[in-house]
Amino acid sequence: MTLLCGWVCAQPAYDFTPLTRQIRQWVDKGYYSGASMLIIKNDKQVYEQYFGSYSPQTQVYIASAGKWLAAATFAAVVDEGKLSWDDKVVKWLPDWTDAKGQATLRQLLSHTAGYPDYQPVGHLVDRYQTLTESVAHIKPLPLDALPGTRFLYGGLAMQVAGRMAELATGNDWETLFQTKIARPLGMTATRFTPVDSADGHSPMLGGGARSTLHDYIRFLDMIYHGGLYKGNRILSTTALAAMQADQVGKADIRADSYIRTAYRPHTDLYGLGEWRAEVDARGRSTLLTSPSWAGAYPWIDRTANLYGFFLTHLDVNGPARVDSFNAFYASPALPGLVRQVTSKSRKP
Repeated sequence: MTLLCGWVCAQPAYDFTPLTRQIRQWVDKGYYSGASMLIIKNDKQVYEQYFGSYSPQTQVYIASAGKWLAAATFAAVVDEGKLSWDDKVVKWLPDWTDAKGQATLRQLLSHTAGYPDYQPVGHLVDRYQTLTESVAHIKPLPLDALPGTRFLYGGLAMQVAGRMAELATGNDWETLFQTKIARPLGMTATRFTPVDSADGHSPMLGGGARSTLHDYIRFLDMIYHGGLYKGNRILSTTALAAMQADQVGKADIRADSYIRTAYRPHTDLYGLGEWRAEVDARGRSTLLTSPSWAGAYPWIDRTANLYGFFLTHLDVNGPARVDSFNAFYASPALPGLVRQVTSKSRKP
């Protein structure tokens, strides 16, 4: 385990022993082959650690942590005026004349469009070379609910949203992501493609991004600072406000097991591509996250004035299967642990 400094190193201000112990335990048990964590508090690095096989160069699939990146890409296109959050699918895919065509971009990105979460058993898996091919396989599927009526967490709706963005801009999805988000932030090791041989990476907007520890922390830096990165405007404050606002509305959330298990119960749990894990008395999001089934976990904690990223990838064929370890439910414990640690300064 090595401590490396991407910012100026100083005497550690906090005792992160409990955090280090928890992550090391997960790795030592074989749930992950490795992991890494980077935390920035009050614009200063306070923690950077690498476990097992991971190094600063380690690049892995981050599963649903990529939803946040995708939502930001859409926000940039909305900022440009080429899309509206309230554009309906049928505007860009005019042959979608059934109820699926009435879903809006806002609903597609907040999991309230009523689309199935994944391709049904017996259908082709989501292993496509283009979004054009992907949405062609989504079009025949029936809705699970009418748009706006239920919160159904999944990925297929984001594929349709991605195709809308391609048609609105004339660019493929990866070009959009690189142009609008990755390159301006210097995220040189992050991408939604190239396609690999595993299910769902071709490109899967809701789960197919690959990234590194320092790449993703640049993204969080920009979100934390209201759309600015090193003085350059990446996203407007209006776009960020939409992403971070309650987008669930009156949709029924009772069917979602993750909501019942991972977070304190409140109905306004999701924005656009990100979870509103905690909200204040005015309904403003104070803890934003984008958790993944594989364990990768980014978050911004306004209460503690920090942001962090836990990079890892679950070994689905290892001890996690035997022990029934669920990374999707384990990682959300990290912000609370970090908040507890950083509330106590080391004594001189």
